[in-house]
Amino acid sequence: MPVICSKSSLNFRGKMAEILPLLNNHQQEDEELQQLQLIIGEKKSSSRIASLDVFRGLSIFLMVLVDYAGSSLPVIAHSPWNGLHLADFVMPLFLFAAGVSLAIVYKKIENKYEATWKAIVRVVELFLLGVFLQGGYLHGITSLTYGVDVERIRLLGILQRIAIGYIAAAVCEIWLSRQPCRKAAFFRNYIWHWCAVFFLSAIYIGLTYGLYVADWQFEDLNSFSSLISENGSTIHTVTCSVRGDLGPACNAAGMIDRYVLGINHLYQKPVYRNLKECNISKGGQVPESSPSWCYAPFEPEGILSSLTASVACIIGLQYGHILTELQGHRDRLCNWSLMSILLLILGSVLALIGIPINKSLYTISYLLVTSAASGITFCALYLLVDVYGWRRVAFVLEWMGKHSLSIFILVTSNLIVIAIQGFYWKSPANNIIYWIVSHVVQK
Repeated sequence: MPVICSKSSLNFRGKMAEILPLLNNHQQEDEELQQLQLIIGEKKSSSRIASLDVFRGLSIFLMVLVDYAGSSLPVIAHSPWNGLHLADFVMPLFLFAAGVSLAIVYKKIENKYEATWKAIVRVVELFLLGVFLQGGYLHGITSLTYGVDVERIRLLGILQRIAIGYIAAAVCEIWLSRQPCRKAAFFRNYIWHWCAVFFLSAIYIGLTYGLYVADWQFEDLNSFSSLISENGSTIHTVTCSVRGDLGPACNAAGMIDRYVLGINHLYQKPVYRNLKECNISKGGQVPESSPSWCYAPFEPEGILSSLTASVACIIGLQYGHILTELQGHRDRLCNWSLMSILLLILGSVLALIGIPINKSLYTISYLLVTSAASGITFCALYLLVDVYGWRRVAFVLEWMGKHSLSIFILVTSNLIVIAIQGFYWKSPANNIIYWIVSHVVQK
C-alpha cells in the first residue's frame, strides 16, 4: 500500500493538533469522560470530522435495525454460522471507528506511562459498563424480576470486545515507534504496528488449528430429555476429539471460553441454534432430537476471537494514520481505497481456499473482508460528507454518531422499549409494542 508523502508532511504533522477535528483541549477534569466517550463516539466538540460521526451513526443505526427487525427479517440477522448477513458487519464497524479515533486521540503523546494508565482506566470503565448492560442485570421487557444470578453473569459482550480491541490498538499507538513520514511506503512507516497484526493473527491461527478439542459434557437446566442427572438437570455429551474444527460443536474458541470463563458465563442463546441441524421451533425451543451441541451456550465475543477483533481495531488505526498524516483528500482516498481493495482481495482468497467467513469465530477471512467493507464505507462517507459537503443529507446519522454511547446504552438496556411498553389504553395488553407485534410482525 505505497504512498508518497508530500514535502509539507513533516511541517503538517506538527500542526495537526491545531486543525484536526476531534482534537481540542477541554478542562482537565473532563478529559477522562471525553476519552471514554470517544471510544464509540460520544464526545462534545465544536470541531469534528463529520464523516467519522456519520460512520458511527451508521454503525449504531444498523445495530438498532438488526436488533429489532432481525427476528422478522432473518436475511439481515446474524448468519447462523458461516456466511455474511447485514448484522455481521456491525461489530467490525464499531472496531474500525474505535481504531480511527485512536489515531486522533494519541496523535500527540507527552507521557507514555500516563497515556497508558489513562487508556487502562477507560478500558476498565467500558468493560464494566458492558458487563452491566449485557451481563444479566437487566431482565428483558417481559420479566419483572430483579437482581442478577452471580453464577450466570455473562462476562463478555459488545462493549467488552471494543474495550479489548481499544487497549490493544492503544498500546500499539503509544509504545510501538513509527518511522518519520518520508519518501517511503506508508506500510513501512508503521511496520511495528503491522508486526503486531501478524503476531496476533499467528497466535489466533495457531490456537484455532493446533489445539486439541476433547469430548465434553455440560448440564442444561432448561431442556427436557431422558438424560436426567441427580440434581434434575439434563446432561449432554458432545463428541469431538479433533483439531482445527471450525464447526459449532468442536472449535477451539468454544473450548477456551468453557475452560477460562466457565460455560455458565457464556451467551445462552447462540445464533447457531438457527441452523437446520438444530430444528429450533418458532418459540425458540430446541427439540430432543437435535444434536447435543445445539443446547450448549457459546460466546460470540469470546477470548480467542478477541485476538482478531483486536487486529480489526489496529487496522482501523492505520486508516486513522492516513487521516491525520496526509493533507489532501485525493491522497487520503487513494490510500484508503488501495488498502481496502488489498484487504478484500486477500480475505476473498482465504475464503475460497477453505477459511470460512465466520463472525462467531472472527476468522481471518471474516476479519479481512469486513475490515475492507468498513474501509470502503468510510471512504464513501468521507467523499460525500467531507469532500462534496453533503452533510445535511446525513445529519441524522451524524447526530446518532455524536451520541452513539447514549443510544447504545438505551438500546442494549431496552429502556426505550420498556418506556414505550409502559403506555397503554385501558388494558396493559393494549400497548404500542403489543400492537406492533400482533398487527405487523405476525402478519
